[in-house]
Amino acid sequence: MTTSLTSAASGSGTPTAPRTPGATPEAPTRTDARTRTRTGTGSGTTKRRKRPPHTPLNPRPSVPLTLVTGLVLVYTLLPLAWLVVNATKDQNGLLDSFGLWFADDSHFWDNIGRTLSYDDGVFVRWLLNTLLYVVAGAGGATILAVLGGYALATYDFPGRRAVFAVVLGAVAVPGTALAVPTFLMFSNMGLTNTPWAVIIPSLISPFGLYLMWVFAAESVPTELLEAARIDGSGELRTFFTIALPLLMPGTVTVLLFSMVATWNNYFLPLIMIKDPDWYPLTLGLNAWNAQAQTAGGEAVFDLIITGSLLTIVPIVAVFLLLQRYWQSGLAAGSVKE
Repeated sequence: MTTSLTSAASGSGTPTAPRTPGATPEAPTRTDARTRTRTGTGSGTTKRRKRPPHTPLNPRPSVPLTLVTGLVLVYTLLPLAWLVVNATKDQNGLLDSFGLWFADDSHFWDNIGRTLSYDDGVFVRWLLNTLLYVVAGAGGATILAVLGGYALATYDFPGRRAVFAVVLGAVAVPGTALAVPTFLMFSNMGLTNTPWAVIIPSLISPFGLYLMWVFAAESVPTELLEAARIDGSGELRTFFTIALPLLMPGTVTVLLFSMVATWNNYFLPLIMIKDPDWYPLTLGLNAWNAQAQTAGGEAVFDLIITGSLLTIVPIVAVFLLLQRYWQSGLAAGSVKE
């Protein structure tokens, strides 16, 4: 009877031995003590977990590196923040208010409308000119870089090492060193002050060619091309159906670099183009800035700031849309299997 009551009171299905009145409770077994020590129960303090060791995949936080990264981030974003804030001000607000904070009233949409309509809408003309230079120049440079890089990576021909040396040498030469010879050559050909004077030099991208050469050598297996040739596929069909999809990340990377270089190109159009109707955005905004220093010129600093903000919007949008291709292109070849 005593055994049954003890089993029911303990709430478990296993009967326990009856306790003798005045007897001391049994000491916990060694297994129960070890279990309570592992789980942290049975004592007033819990056992602290050990932190995993710092490895290259789990590096130790660096306070100086974090501070330097924060300073670089502020240095990068501060001009953009200043541009966005001041694009909401009119001419008087730019001079009377703090540069890093908004004015009492916003003129953002009014500034955009005035920028697009000022001087018979010449800003729109400059925007279309820039798009023409980017599509023809950067697009053509990307196509030539893809074709040349693929050919240099997959075909073996005499003089290949010499071509490699020429490409590396062209990458090392700054563009400003070639500006005057290019101007003299185009002047003798009668192409200055025309769009061709900007488009044709933009077609040459030694860095894009070198990048596609390296990317094609790493991403296009030779065995895959040989299998396609054995199956009767021609060279053009092999390139467009097999190689080009594999080269897409590198192609987008070269396209982005070429677009940024052509979109921000200032020195080449400055020496090649004198007609304001063929100005890109970089020269057009500089012309608006210079007219405030001429006799009788109108100061339009609010339109210059708004136009600068509108100028960077397309390139930022392209970067965000093609970001995944760009990141994969930069990481190509970093891991070997």
